[in-house]
Amino acid sequence: MAIDLIPLKRDTEAIEIPAGVRRTLPAGTTVRISQFLGNAYTVVTDLGYLCRVDARDADALGMTPPEQPEAAPGTFSEQMVWDQLKTVFDPEIPVNIVDLGLIYACDIADLDGGKEIDIKMSMTAPGCGMGNVLKADVEGKVSRLPDVKQVNVEVVFEPPWGPARMSDAAKLQLGFDLDYGT
Repeated sequence: MAIDLIPLKRDTEAIEIPAGVRRTLPAGTTVRISQFLGNAYTVVTDLGYLCRVDARDADALGMTPPEQPEAAPGTFSEQMVWDQLKTVFDPEIPVNIVDLGLIYACDIADLDGGKEIDIKMSMTAPGCGMGNVLKADVEGKVSRLPDVKQVNVEVVFEPPWGPARMSDAAKLQLGFDLDYGT
């Protein structure tokens, strides 16, 4: 199976994984796409750096940018919140943050004729530099739901995350034994 190497067509903003450091990848940098999930591409550069490139920059990869989602239609429900959370992916692991067990709490309250959503989430490692990136993804996606007036996301580390928090589907997808981490 051939691995497609892609030269970037223009200077492209990226976030280095796992450090979370923003950098500009110069035009002509050769990358390989390792995954596209949610709203970003995870690429490996010719120097071996793992970076996240936002979907809006798909043209730099020679691809058509996906259509940007509008506000979710319909009447607000808690299920809509969980469905949005499942569209946020860890850039290193092809599993959404819900199935990874990173969402510790999701509280919904009434606020000025709308909804306030308070989310507590964790990272797979306390020093993960991608925490603010994933937090911003959650805030952005949940805030597009109907009637949502405010979204508060707090990154917490108690209790510490562990593989036991993953769903069975995530464990199977990642090749873990279902009893792993218990």
